[in-house]
Amino acid sequence: MLVPHYEPDLGPSAPLFTLLSTELAKRGHHVCVLTTVPHYPSGIVPPSFRKKPIQLSIENGVEIYRIRVPSMDRSRLTARMLQFIAFQWGATIKGLSLKYDVVFAANPALWVWLPFTCLSVLRRKPAVFSVYDLYPDVGVQLGIFRSQLVIEMVGLLEKFCLRHSAIVRIISESFRSSIRRFGIPDSKIRLIPDWVDTELIRPLPHQNSFTSQYGLNGRFIIQYAGNIGFSQGLEQILEAAQSLTKYPEILFVLVGDGSGKEKLQQDAQKRNLTNLRFIPFQPRQRLAEVLAAADVSLVVLKPGVAYTAMPSKILSILASGRPIIACVDQDSETWNFIQRTGAGLCVWPDKPEEFIQAILTLHSNPDLRSQMGCIGRQWVLQNHTPAVAAATMERLFLSILRYSHPKPQTISS
Repeated sequence: MLVPHYEPDLGPSAPLFTLLSTELAKRGHHVCVLTTVPHYPSGIVPPSFRKKPIQLSIENGVEIYRIRVPSMDRSRLTARMLQFIAFQWGATIKGLSLKYDVVFAANPALWVWLPFTCLSVLRRKPAVFSVYDLYPDVGVQLGIFRSQLVIEMVGLLEKFCLRHSAIVRIISESFRSSIRRFGIPDSKIRLIPDWVDTELIRPLPHQNSFTSQYGLNGRFIIQYAGNIGFSQGLEQILEAAQSLTKYPEILFVLVGDGSGKEKLQQDAQKRNLTNLRFIPFQPRQRLAEVLAAADVSLVVLKPGVAYTAMPSKILSILASGRPIIACVDQDSETWNFIQRTGAGLCVWPDKPEEFIQAILTLHSNPDLRSQMGCIGRQWVLQNHTPAVAAATMERLFLSILRYSHPKPQTISS
């Protein structure tokens, strides 16, 4: 498993890789993870993870090697690049000493290109390349990649990993056409949806230790929980809060940290928003309580981003039994998924009046909120548990191993 984030890191993919690795180990497989030390979302590495270049631990039967990366402010692209390089070299050096049959690597190639090349291509080990965001598209849309040289380099790295993998795993059907653009045939592409810990994240009462600690009891909570970074476009929440000050019971809550938080807080102060509150990132063990605090949970993305990414937080919200308002591009996979499940409302990111109306619709209709919450919970129980994902991945790994190492034919006389 060649992945950039693994618990206790707070990256959105960290619990996904942790759950998958644990479930595969339960099924009798030897799972070895090459990942970074915790550093997300700030880029700052905790002191306990700065002592060794590579730290080994065995957790739930999974062998984990955490590669030390520089402790830096990851809001700067140069800092991120240094972390990418440190991980790639460390993962490659450690990986060359390991024995394994198949590689699972998560994009972007900016994180994994060198170890992917050495541990899969040069060693002739089949690989599943898992695509969570479309690169370089998402970086261009967010304004992170501005140099044409950088854009071309990122595209070439991504193309290399896609073309040299046995299988390209996508989490969204809308990704398929973009993957084809790199010359990848449909026969190599597999749609395998993400998963969520339905035992940890489950419907809980609105009032709990989290709401009591932060004084949220008795309010109608519109909540965004997650990374406050480049891709979210959370200014829309501030605009909605400013428009709904005449509803004193409604409180907007943003839980999380990230490179865009300071600017957003400054904007909220300028607007004098007394109906909006910022709360720091919470430990994963508290996630069920955080999500339960919401009457309505938000998924917000800047225009264009939803076509190249699908937030993993959606499944966590559904597992918590709360309705969603998704402010995303129409006909994106996120939009279509929520419409398909019936677990929330979708609005365009550039139409603030629709966003406000969706909030008021759910605010005035508790039966609709309850119905949507129940539908979402049942959906993830049927389709997105770790056990379902592990069984699907196991079949995939075994199939490509059989293809890569076919049994010799016997010749009868």
